[in-house]
Amino acid sequence: MRTRFAPSPTGPLHLGHAYSAILAHDMARAAGGAFLLRMEDTDLERSKPEWAALIVEDLTWLGLTWDGPVHRQSDHIESYNARLETLADRGLLYPCACTRGDIRAALAAPQEGVAHAVYPGTCRARPMADRQPGDALRLNLGRALALLDPATLTFTETGPADAGTHRVDPATARTTIGDIVLGRKGEGIVAYFLASAFDDADQGITHVIRGEDLFDFTPIQVILQHLFGLPTPIYHHHRLIRDEAGKRLAKRDDARAIAKYRAEGASPADIRRMVGLL
Repeated sequence: MRTRFAPSPTGPLHLGHAYSAILAHDMARAAGGAFLLRMEDTDLERSKPEWAALIVEDLTWLGLTWDGPVHRQSDHIESYNARLETLADRGLLYPCACTRGDIRAALAAPQEGVAHAVYPGTCRARPMADRQPGDALRLNLGRALALLDPATLTFTETGPADAGTHRVDPATARTTIGDIVLGRKGEGIVAYFLASAFDDADQGITHVIRGEDLFDFTPIQVILQHLFGLPTPIYHHHRLIRDEAGKRLAKRDDARAIAKYRAEGASPADIRRMVGLL
C-alpha cells in the first residue's frame, strides 16, 4: 500500500484534515506500506509558504511521519503542462475564452454542496490554432470518450458508503461532467484533478484515501487516467468531520484549526479522540 495526504496550503488544517491525514497514515502503516505528503499548491495565488510550513508543523505534532521529501506541485507545473499538451496533439483540447471567474472555479477542487456546472460548449468549435493568451484549455469529452473502451472505465471503492466496483458510464459523464477545464498555460495553472492524477501515478499511489465529498468527482480522474495510460488506484472515501449543524468543516473554520487546539494545550491523543480515531 502506498497512500498520501495531499492538502492545499491555502489555510490552516482543521479537524477534518486531521482525520483524513491520520486515517491514511494509520492505514498505510498497519499494512506495512508507505505514506507520502504532497502539497497541492497549483493555485499560485492562494497557496502560501507559511501555510505549507504550518501544515508540516501540525502533522509532525500529530505524530505522523511520511516517506521521502514533501512533493510540491508548484515545482512541477511545466511537466504537467507538457503532458497536457499531448492531448492537444490528439485533437482532444480546445481553447476557451469564457469568464475567468468561471474558469478559475472549475480548476479548483470540488466542494460539498456546490454543483458541478456542466459547460454548454460555447467555445467547442474553436481550433487550437485560434488559441489566445489567457485562454483556458478544455477537454472535448465526447471525442475523448470515443477513444476509450467503456468496459475498462471502472474503479474500486472500499469506503463505508459506496464499497464495490463502479463503472463510469459515458452517457452519464457527458451530461454530468462535460468539457472540463484542464488548465490555463499562460498563468501556469493546472486543474487540481489533472495534477493529482499525474502525481498519483508518478508516486506509485495504490490507495487514495480522502473525504466522501470527492466521490462523485472520481469518474473525472478515471477518464483522465485512461486517456494518459495511467493506472487507477483503489479509492477509499471516508466520512466527513462536521460541525454541530452537520456542515462539513472548511478552512474558514479557524475555531477548529489544529494550531488553535495545540495553543490551548490539547494533545495529539485529544485530536484523535475528537475525530473518533482513538
